[in-house]
Amino acid sequence: MSHDPVRPPARPEEHVRVEPRPDHKGEPKPERDTSPYVELDRTAWAELAADMKSPLTRDEIRALRGLGDELDLDEIQQVYLPISRLLSMYVESQGRLHRRQEEFLNRPQPPRTPFVIGLAGSVAVGKSTAARVLQQMLAHWPEHPQVALVTTDGFLLPNAELERRGILHRKGFPESYDRKALLKFVIDIKSGREAVEAPTYSHLVYDVVPDETVVVQSPDIVIVEGLNVLQPARSRDDGKTGLAVSDFFDFTVYVDAATTDIKRWYVERFLKLRETSFRKPGSYFRRYSKFNEAEARAEAERIWDEINGPNLMENVLPTRSRATLVLRKDADHSVRYVRLRKI
Repeated sequence: MSHDPVRPPARPEEHVRVEPRPDHKGEPKPERDTSPYVELDRTAWAELAADMKSPLTRDEIRALRGLGDELDLDEIQQVYLPISRLLSMYVESQGRLHRRQEEFLNRPQPPRTPFVIGLAGSVAVGKSTAARVLQQMLAHWPEHPQVALVTTDGFLLPNAELERRGILHRKGFPESYDRKALLKFVIDIKSGREAVEAPTYSHLVYDVVPDETVVVQSPDIVIVEGLNVLQPARSRDDGKTGLAVSDFFDFTVYVDAATTDIKRWYVERFLKLRETSFRKPGSYFRRYSKFNEAEARAEAERIWDEINGPNLMENVLPTRSRATLVLRKDADHSVRYVRLRKI
């Protein structure tokens, strides 16, 4: 997966105040921030939860790490703790709005529907780790202890069907998903169904697991994580625009980084998997475990250049501007700054 070839807009250095230019009368004009986002560097963002203590221990953080992620206590405290505080505020606010709406409609107070968070980003950018961390952090808030995490991998079409359609090489592209099933899942969640099932996926065998599902039971919050979850609705064959999964999200997060960094992370992860998961019996990628380092690196770069990179540039990256919150990572995987959409 590649990433953002567009450099972030130039910003004044931290603690440097930019004076407004005077108008023709010599009076300074107030500056107008025309961006739809509030952007905070890591230090300023961390201060928003400086009075809070991370609920996660070192052992819990270690268990949440993805392959190649440099997740530590500082990242949890400075980045994810403020996010969990903000999201908890959103959930609480939605609850108040729900009660007001039911009062307006003169209806009895049914339980409010789950708060749904969509989380997107490139392959190898660390979105799965971010989703797991947010799940654990949000579950520590007493107002919403039931937090479910569902990845869209389970909604990929089975390999046999992808082969039948001739698109197995485009796995991860929008057309490789059962979009109707994914949309129905999210609609069922937002309709307030008590129990909703989602299919499961095995990264070991690189396929959907037949007749195996995960049940999302009466959640307070549901996190839906995947490459393409922020995509807008597409035009149907009759020219009309249908619904998109993102239409039912209450909050969205995009994990961002430079394209060159993401490609490097992908190649590094591939090399580590060659020595670990790829060697397991039954692994779909077992053949790669026999490659030497040079062969494995070349194969990883080919896969990136032909599949993951183009998918990022054509389908994933264009959805970044639709996110409520953007986490921008540095070359070492740490979050450098946060952009939050204005209300």
